[in-house]
Amino acid sequence: MPKGVCVSSESSDAPLIDPEDFPGWILFEDDDLLVLNKPGWLVCHPSKNGPWSSLVGAAKEYLRVDSIHLASRLDRETSGVVLLAKHRKAASLWQKGIERKTVRRSYFVILRGELSERRELSTFLGKDPDSSVFVKQRVVDRTRTSKRAESIFEPLGVSRGFSFCVVSTKTGRKHQIRAHAQYMGHELVGEKLYGPDESIYLQFCEGGWQPDWLDLLGMSRQALHGRSLGFVRGGPVFYADLAADLRTYLKDAMGLGQEEVRALVERGDEWARKEAEKELSCLNEEE
Repeated sequence: MPKGVCVSSESSDAPLIDPEDFPGWILFEDDDLLVLNKPGWLVCHPSKNGPWSSLVGAAKEYLRVDSIHLASRLDRETSGVVLLAKHRKAASLWQKGIERKTVRRSYFVILRGELSERRELSTFLGKDPDSSVFVKQRVVDRTRTSKRAESIFEPLGVSRGFSFCVVSTKTGRKHQIRAHAQYMGHELVGEKLYGPDESIYLQFCEGGWQPDWLDLLGMSRQALHGRSLGFVRGGPVFYADLAADLRTYLKDAMGLGQEEVRALVERGDEWARKEAEKELSCLNEEE
C-alpha cells in the first residue's frame, strides 16, 4: 500500500451495529425519509464487512429494501444528523436544497485553546503538500485545483483551555471544519489527522485505536457533531442530540454542568438559525 494511503480507517476497529440499537438512532421517518443520529464510530457508506458495518447497510436491512439514497453524509468519526431518502425524488429535493443553500447544516465542536470571539474564514483548501497522508487538506493559495471554503466559528462556552463552538459552513469541502480549525491554531479535541501528530492517524489506519493516545488527544474520536440539517424556510429542520461522549468531555474537561450545556446548545441553535436566514436573504438579494 502506498505511503499515506489509508484504506482501513473507516473500519479498522469499529464494532458491528447491534440491530436492536438501530431504531434508537431514528430521529424521523415517513414515506420519503429516514433521518438518523449517527454515532461517532460508524461509516456511512457500505463496507466489505457486511450490512451491519455501515449506516447505509443497516438502514437497508432495517427497511428491508435493496437500495436507499444517502442525501447527506458525515465522516466516520463525526456524530450527528444523517438524512437518507427512500426514493430518488426525495433525494433530489434535499440535494438541490444543499446545492442552492436553502438547506443548511450546523455543527458543534470542542476546540483546543480559548477562542475569544467569532472567527469567519474564507480561504482555499487543497491537498496538503507537506503531509504523507493522501487525503489531508490545508489552506492554500488559489490554484486550478484548490476550492473555496467558508466557515464561521462562534464560541458558546470557553473554559479551562477549551472552547465549545457552533459552526456554520457556507461550503461543504472535504475536512473543511477540521482543516480550518487547525489553520486557526485551535484543532479539534480528539483530532488524529489535523492534530498534534498526524502519524497517529497512520498508526490508527494500520492497527486501530491505542489507549495510550488518550492523554494526548483527549478523546478517541474528533469532537465534531452534526447538530442540525434542514430547510432555512418552508421545510423541516432535524436536530440530533449532542453525543454522550461530547457531553462527558464538556463536563469533565471544561467543567460545564448539564443545565449549562443545555443553555449553550439552545443558544447555538438560535445563532445557527439566524446565520442561515441572513445568508439566504443575501443570496436572494444577489439574484
